[in-house]
Amino acid sequence: IRVNVFKDSDGSCRGISFHGHAGYDDYGKDIICASVSALALNMANSVETFTEDGFNGSMDEESGAFEFSFTGQSAQIEAPYGFLILGLQNISEAYGEQYIKIRFEEV
Repeated sequence: IRVNVFKDSDGSCRGISFHGHAGYDDYGKDIICASVSALALNMANSVETFTEDGFNGSMDEESGAFEFSFTGQSAQIEAPYGFLILGLQNISEAYGEQYIKIRFEEV
């Protein structure tokens, strides 16, 4: 899974994208894909439920693509976004970059 984390020049979160599948196990049994999906959907649901920030999002289960970008910017989005990044980093450390690779980009 390739993860691109987008931050602005101030270090504030602007969005995130996921592409591909981990390939750790067969479809439906891949705990890495399931974990990443759960973290991503929880972050999106948390932003929608607990903040007033606008966002754009899309998902394609077959290709493993998930894209999420913030249209507004408030301090409220930092927590769910931070929890997502921490979870992804923990998965990468536990299972290795051959399954999940995280890249940070300034936009």
